[in-house]
Amino acid sequence: MWGMTSPIEELLPGTRRALLHRIALAQTEGRAPSLVAAVAREGRMVWTGSRSCVEGHAPDADTQYRVGSITKTFTAVLVLRLRDEGLLDLGDPLEKHLPGTGVGEVTVAQLLGHTAGLAAESPAPWWERTPGSVRPELSDVLGERPVLHPEGRRHHYSNPGYALLGSLIEAVRGASWEEVLRREILEPLGMNRTTTQPVAPHAGGWAVHPWADVMLPEPAMDLGLMAPAGQLWSTAADLCRFAGFLAEGDVKVLSQESVREMRTPSAPPEAGQWDGGYGLGVQLARQAGRSLAGHTGSLPGFVASLWVGVEDGVAAVVLANATSGPAVGTVAAALLGIVANAEPRIPEPWRPLPEVDQRLLELTGPWYWGTQAFGLKLKADQGVELHPLRGGGRGSRFVMQPDGTWTGLDGYYAGETLRVVRRTDGSVDHLDLGSFVFTRQPYDAEADVPGGVDEGGWRGLTP
Repeated sequence: MWGMTSPIEELLPGTRRALLHRIALAQTEGRAPSLVAAVAREGRMVWTGSRSCVEGHAPDADTQYRVGSITKTFTAVLVLRLRDEGLLDLGDPLEKHLPGTGVGEVTVAQLLGHTAGLAAESPAPWWERTPGSVRPELSDVLGERPVLHPEGRRHHYSNPGYALLGSLIEAVRGASWEEVLRREILEPLGMNRTTTQPVAPHAGGWAVHPWADVMLPEPAMDLGLMAPAGQLWSTAADLCRFAGFLAEGDVKVLSQESVREMRTPSAPPEAGQWDGGYGLGVQLARQAGRSLAGHTGSLPGFVASLWVGVEDGVAAVVLANATSGPAVGTVAAALLGIVANAEPRIPEPWRPLPEVDQRLLELTGPWYWGTQAFGLKLKADQGVELHPLRGGGRGSRFVMQPDGTWTGLDGYYAGETLRVVRRTDGSVDHLDLGSFVFTRQPYDAEADVPGGVDEGGWRGLTP
């Protein structure tokens, strides 16, 4: 996975000890009854470790913990599958597929990215510590005042929003959320230890007293309609498999392009929170200069975290059975950083392109937008990159389309069209990028430059 062609080496002894030291600190300082962690590199689990308050009874990577809101990412994958099959559009109003909710004007995309303006929680009693039978209908999940903010205007995390998405999946598929999840994600990815109910061996959930070293067992409720927001139990090993999927997709479940879309910010973060964001069912973070994607989760008795560093080819999972205490999100990011820093990814060998179109090769080299110099490079699969040669500026990668144009993949020109404009004799006049003209010389007098080029040409300052 993650494009690897060479064998994955085991972690060095010093790296393994640093990982163990970090989780030992987390379990001790966080006062967790138990904690298990794992690290995957290039899609394969290469390290796992655990700590426990009971001598000789430490969990392993096959021990189930409840993972809370990591469940949301699975639910989002199911929705993206429906979109990719043409059964819905992310811009569709909820009412089109799930009528009668009372909030049907919000879109599927807004629900996925928590921008629908819905309340964060269901009405009392506390849904995480009460059975789902208390909320038998969606009206019970939403309550009398489900909308708190204008739709599409701000990110406001909403658990009821994912209950709606679960019901949407059931309505479109004609099967239960649990059945669809098992059939379309868990079985294809080989996640046999991820379930909606605990299956031994599994950890018990505990609350640790904030001012004394004593514990209280937490109830483990079936969440009913709220299950798509936080029901799942999983293991460190299974979540490492899921991390590999979140990095590059899997044709059996969801394409790499759609997974990349999930990792793309769907709304600006709140003021003062510029180190984090949210995509489509995926949390985004920036820590120690590293971009991370994944999700954290919690339910009474459990905290969980999964982070993927796509550029580093490393993922980390941390699970603990305490209601609060261990900062598992921070710990998972630290584990990922330990491996990425101590044993950085070894680049793939440079290889020339297998073949090249001479007409494309002629387009490479310097181009000028007005007086600013850009370089155009030819990439694999007839894609190109256009970037400023000095100073700041707008650059993007482009993918070729069947009609011979290119579409921007990122940056300012994402989605914009780059095309070659030729003269009647077939020679290149200029490049057109969303109406911006790029010429071979600064304001090339031989090219069709909007506004024209002064007939007097370039000149110095006359005394």
